[in-house]
Amino acid sequence: MPDIIQLLPDSVANQIAAGEVVQRPASAVKELIENAIDAGADKIQLIVKDAGKTLIQIIDNGCGMSATDARMCFERHATSKIRKAEDLFAIKTMGFRGEAMASIAAIAQVELKSRRHEDELGTKLVIEGSEVLSQEPCAATAGTSISVKNLFYNIPARRNFLKSNPVEMRHIIDEFQRVALAHPEIHFTLHHDGQEVYHLPQTQLKQRIIHLLGNNYNERLVPLDEETSIIEVKGFIGKPSFAKKTRGDQFFFVNKRFIKDPYLNHAVMTAYEDLLPDDCFPLYVLFIEIDPSKIDINVHPTKTEIKYQDEKAIYAIIRSAVKRSLGRYNITPTLDFNQETGFERMISQKPWEDITPPAIQFNPDFNPFADEKKKDREIPFLRDLGEKKAIPQNWDTLYEISKEQKSVQTFFDLDSSSNTVSSAVNGVTETAALNRQVFQLHHKYIISSIKSGFMLIDQQAAHERILYERFLAQLENHKGLSQQSLFPQTITLNTTDYALVTELLPAFQALGFQIREFGKNTLVIEGVPADIPENNNLASMMEELIEGFKNNHTVLKLDKRDNLARTLAKNAAIKSGVKLSEEEMVDLIDQLFACQMPGIAINGKQIIVKISLEELAERFNKG
Repeated sequence: MPDIIQLLPDSVANQIAAGEVVQRPASAVKELIENAIDAGADKIQLIVKDAGKTLIQIIDNGCGMSATDARMCFERHATSKIRKAEDLFAIKTMGFRGEAMASIAAIAQVELKSRRHEDELGTKLVIEGSEVLSQEPCAATAGTSISVKNLFYNIPARRNFLKSNPVEMRHIIDEFQRVALAHPEIHFTLHHDGQEVYHLPQTQLKQRIIHLLGNNYNERLVPLDEETSIIEVKGFIGKPSFAKKTRGDQFFFVNKRFIKDPYLNHAVMTAYEDLLPDDCFPLYVLFIEIDPSKIDINVHPTKTEIKYQDEKAIYAIIRSAVKRSLGRYNITPTLDFNQETGFERMISQKPWEDITPPAIQFNPDFNPFADEKKKDREIPFLRDLGEKKAIPQNWDTLYEISKEQKSVQTFFDLDSSSNTVSSAVNGVTETAALNRQVFQLHHKYIISSIKSGFMLIDQQAAHERILYERFLAQLENHKGLSQQSLFPQTITLNTTDYALVTELLPAFQALGFQIREFGKNTLVIEGVPADIPENNNLASMMEELIEGFKNNHTVLKLDKRDNLARTLAKNAAIKSGVKLSEEEMVDLIDQLFACQMPGIAINGKQIIVKISLEELAERFNKG
């Protein structure tokens, strides 16, 4: 029987490795930018077309490569970062596996141009599907330029798996933001389809955060700086008042490498305990510097997971550092018994020559026994009662209160055959004919009598269900009614949110929004759906819509139309605590029972609770 185990060709092995290393265009962007950083570049340019499906190009001014190095970098497990096994425990570079370039070359058409600073000519290398097509000297600027074209061209299943261009572009922006945050000393630029998305000059960390996340983040940042014998933690955390309901503004970096660590995230969330609601997440950009020998990065091919030698101590340090920073900058109340700041600022130190004794003035001719005419005091019952006062005009209005009607106590009529309400005023019974008996309880619930008892309706959940089904119908028919804004408002979003809104722009317009693009990351809102009450702060409403959409997409995995209708319904519905008139309550009930699913809220909970007369009798032990 012949042997059945054989060694796979390098091209097949590289394609298998690419399945883990390069999952989408954003993965290739991450690997190529990290290589440029390891090359010592201080200026990196990223150019993408069709969200990276057609072209991903990285241009840097790093150390460059020789002709031999350019050819060798595409070999599997070829790297300049480590030499022996012991180097794995002292990794200070972004990459070290030697798999990224070989994996990218196995699933794309790659062109590389590179020149070292000391060389006069560079080298040009063209690879397609792990096969070297050509290599020749060429004129090139100092550094390296890598072009990745037609990603997954030879793996149709993977290419068809890719999402739409806006979705893939958001993933590229996420990876770009993480690398740019970790290296504010590097000049980054990002171009997509000929338009400049980011232009980030060399700057400090705080300015880099503002450039990436938006100018409104300037007032949200609280600095953090803690140094211990185990780790050093620096960065910024967000004020609790600006916390969002979705994740996305949480960044952990260990030795300038972005990581995802739920355990350390729990440490930060614990520090914000009692400052945030359960469904809110604060902003933080934290950098942890630790001895490389005390961590293990070689856990996952994407290098976003790390094992720590003493993770409990790191957890405690991060939690204490965040709490200390919140207290130091008066975000949380603290007690400092060594220094009483309350009285410190009330006492001003003056030189002795500027201090003058207080002057006392008195009347030497004052006689306390002199008979002087004393003024009447302003207190009514101490005035002179001997003098007659004029009778005020309109005195009879003081007794109008007695003419007001007394409060009416309304009872449910247990006789379902007649639509009447019995009311008692001073023991006299009257009967008033009404079409329906509805009442509001604590401005949250609507009580309506029915033949078998009564039903209790959650007014907010009911209105959400009504709007949800209405918005879904508008999205299907593209006939959303719109109300024109008297004063159009301009809002500026960060790049990720702007890309999301532009992707959903047709759906927004179908709902009744009138939105047009106005410059870089700027939108003009000229109209809103007719079902949305007038809101002067359209920027806040749009931010809530975006956050709710991202939250539903992350948790519920909804499609675009259902997600947008659900999010808009939650934001436009009347809230608990709003007082409704009788006509409004009747109209709300009629619209609710006209829905396809009147009893189920959009979050899956009940809208209506029915209580029968038998249940009430049992409550009163009368059954």
